[in-house]
Amino acid sequence: MAKNSAKRERDAGKGDELVFAALGGLGEIGMNTYLYGYGPKNERQWLMVDLGLTFPGPAEPGVDVVLPDLRFIIEDRKSLAGILITHAHEDHLGAVLDLWPKLEVPIYATPFTAAMLRAKQGEFGGKLKLPIKEVALSSRFDIGPFDVELVSMAHSIPEPNGIAIRTPLGTLFHTGDWKLDDAPFVGDPPDEERLAQLGEEGVLGLICDSTNVMRQGSSPSETEIATSLTDIIKAQPNRVIITTFASNVARVKAVADAAAASGRRLVVSGRSLHRIISVAIDTGYLPKDFTYLDQDEYQHLNRSDVVLLCTGSQGEPRAALSRVADSDHQAIKVSKGDTVIFSSRNIPGNEKAIGRVQNNLALLGCDVITDSEALVHVTGHPRRDELKQMYAWIKPEIAVPMHGEMRHLKAHAKMARELGVKMAVPAINGDLVLLAPGTPGIIDEVPCGRLFRDGKMIVPGVDGPVRERRMLSTVGVVAVSIVLSRKGELVCEPEAAIDGVPDETTDEHDMLDVILDAVEGTIASIPPAKRQDPERVREAVRRSVRAAVGDEWGKRPIAKVLVHVVDTA
Repeated sequence: MAKNSAKRERDAGKGDELVFAALGGLGEIGMNTYLYGYGPKNERQWLMVDLGLTFPGPAEPGVDVVLPDLRFIIEDRKSLAGILITHAHEDHLGAVLDLWPKLEVPIYATPFTAAMLRAKQGEFGGKLKLPIKEVALSSRFDIGPFDVELVSMAHSIPEPNGIAIRTPLGTLFHTGDWKLDDAPFVGDPPDEERLAQLGEEGVLGLICDSTNVMRQGSSPSETEIATSLTDIIKAQPNRVIITTFASNVARVKAVADAAAASGRRLVVSGRSLHRIISVAIDTGYLPKDFTYLDQDEYQHLNRSDVVLLCTGSQGEPRAALSRVADSDHQAIKVSKGDTVIFSSRNIPGNEKAIGRVQNNLALLGCDVITDSEALVHVTGHPRRDELKQMYAWIKPEIAVPMHGEMRHLKAHAKMARELGVKMAVPAINGDLVLLAPGTPGIIDEVPCGRLFRDGKMIVPGVDGPVRERRMLSTVGVVAVSIVLSRKGELVCEPEAAIDGVPDETTDEHDMLDVILDAVEGTIASIPPAKRQDPERVREAVRRSVRAAVGDEWGKRPIAKVLVHVVDTA
């Protein structure tokens, strides 16, 4: 290894470094956005691998999706050679349409992923024209100074790619999301031969999926799920409703095959499912004669003749299954004795939302089946035995765990060391990791964070409107209106309104009276000359109102004070 290291340093230019950083995806599951940098410290060129999003939790009220803060690379976007998308899951490409205009660089993707990007682009009305460079599976090409080779993997979506990234300072292998599956049901199995060849050629660093590092053994095959779903559906006397991740084309095909094998008609509900089916047919991952009924046909079918495939496996409030569970879907109703199968796993943070949907379905008399009761879902990520096999093939000098929360990253780093890897670096978002030359490790930090898509706008994650919305959800708001003359005299009585604040105190006094007493008392305490400064009045009243309500309620609300200054006769 020392000999290889010396040769790499001779091949590289003086002062060149090979570094890695994540703007999302390290210390969390989702929002995968990775940067590889090569060159002198102040003149690096960068390759971005994936540009994904994640979904909001309870602490982000009203937010549609969460996006990575790209300000670090935006400031240096002239040095960004391109964006390479490993596969078409939202946590790997979902932020492209929102954030690409800040980067304006080529996007490299294999055919299925490119088709998904174009389909999403169409939903924006075609206004955004992405420079998508479609590349072949198992192809090798240059992106700036990076010699890139795609290696086919297996995952829960067509065309997942690992990436061999060659530089004069060494070769890196970025696994993307993967598992070992010799029978993935749709698409090709992982290219194990090429993985072993890469290891023989020599790999400096392995940047590897950590999601299931704490699970022993190996993941079941997608083909096993297809067989199990067929058996379960055949045994049901009434309607069968199945929800899964819309992007899982293999699962869509498995459900369709199971419906046909049990003599039932397949009905599909959910825009994202319609989109993925269309793309899968166009790219050859579903047959051209793949047929299904739209949700409007559901009510015309006998209960024993239907399999409904729908969105909503994560409890999303406006997804098809959530609306069915709330008896709020215009076309789909369920009855006592129907069976609902959650052919999915809970993404961390979604447990309460999923539980609410499942409980509502149970109240409606449905039998709910999850992966804890039957073989209805299989992960798309490697367990420990699969990870050990990857390390045996790749034989890296350095391990950088990715795609996981901190507990996953640390467990992965520990396992890598136990497997004989000399250096394992469990970094988090914002850490700049030196890979070569010299001793690998964290050498700096780069700016990172979160942005929110909030309606039609992208807003900051720290000091933006969501922060106040979060506060509103816990302490409510008081609005006060004051009208002053230019001499600082009250022209009329102040007015106040409350939202999310108790109407009465514990002594049954009107809370509005408490507020207005505080307003009038504060204004009276300000000398007339100083009342001519509206900002002084506004801030004094804001503070006193918060304190007065806090004394009665034990919580201090948000206070908004409007001061109007008018001319008087």
